[in-house]
Amino acid sequence: MHDEHNETEAVSADVNSVGRAVMDAAFAVHRELGPGLLESVYEHCLAQDLTRAGLSVERQVGVPVAYQGERLDVGFRLDLLVDRKVIVEVKAIDTLASIHTAQLLTYLRFSKVRLGFLINFNTLRLKDGFRRLVR
Repeated sequence: MHDEHNETEAVSADVNSVGRAVMDAAFAVHRELGPGLLESVYEHCLAQDLTRAGLSVERQVGVPVAYQGERLDVGFRLDLLVDRKVIVEVKAIDTLASIHTAQLLTYLRFSKVRLGFLINFNTLRLKDGFRRLVR
């Protein structure tokens, strides 16, 4: 049975390269700033680091939903779209919940992007707040 959001599933080398850059930048931001700041601060710094690394970064990108052939703008906004290949959802909360995973999976599905990261910067060790999702 295919698991739609298998965290270890392979993606193309190109997409994986962008994913590695996202991970590296996220760890650099967390190392410098630590936990306890607003999501908007982490989002801004992460976008800045990725742009400096030569990647295209779009912030607060609208994700339309298609329903019965009609395109609806229902207010979905993903935090970062990197090189149009990787979605990054930035959180600064006590703990990630299943609703956050569902949110990212929804963005992946409607945007047709395969790789996404859910990153909770409000952790002592960033690896404890990091989820990689593949659709």
